[in-house]
Amino acid sequence: MVRARQGAAEGLWLRARRQSGGRGRLGRQWESPEGNLYASTLVRPMPNDPPLHSLAFVAALAVHDLMAPYCADGAVVLKWPNDILLNGAKACGMLLESGESAVIVGIGINVVSAPDLANRTTAALANVAIRPLPNLDLMMHDLATHFSQRLHQWRLWPIAQLYQNWCDRAHPIGAPLFVSLDEGVIHGTFAGLGGEGALRLTLADGTIRSIYAGDVSLIAER
Repeated sequence: MVRARQGAAEGLWLRARRQSGGRGRLGRQWESPEGNLYASTLVRPMPNDPPLHSLAFVAALAVHDLMAPYCADGAVVLKWPNDILLNGAKACGMLLESGESAVIVGIGINVVSAPDLANRTTAALANVAIRPLPNLDLMMHDLATHFSQRLHQWRLWPIAQLYQNWCDRAHPIGAPLFVSLDEGVIHGTFAGLGGEGALRLTLADGTIRSIYAGDVSLIAER
């Protein structure tokens, strides 16, 4: 954010070997031991850009592009709004923050180790990879390349096409899940994304509810 205030251009990436003050979504604690990939980039919004919240899908697709070639088919799955699952376990976290006429996209990937979380299982890429992983410098370069390509698509394609790309890499339509909201927990099945990137949830009575914010868990998620 300081770099943004100083006028840094879009495309700047900062990578940390380890974070002493990292934070997760909704102010959650963020563990960041050495050996994993922690990086942030800066996006400068343009007048005709799609809604800025949809940058979460750009980031998720870029991480999928990075991780999928090292894993078995179907092992890397996207989960709304910005989780990356490896064989059903959380392997990546993302945080988007706006300020200083910029959006800062922070990405943390479990490369060699995964934190112990009380409410979900976690996974590290090295433990499930079916081919040797490159060093972190090369992974950082590849992540930046994939993000740049996906950002270009975000600006060029109809936003519905980007959402479809995300759905093609997510858990299947009809997957059972539940969403934790301020009002409580609701259950349903995945019905794709709405026009604004909202999660569409089919409820027990057959109605579809659009979710714009909330914590989503797959019933099959370990």
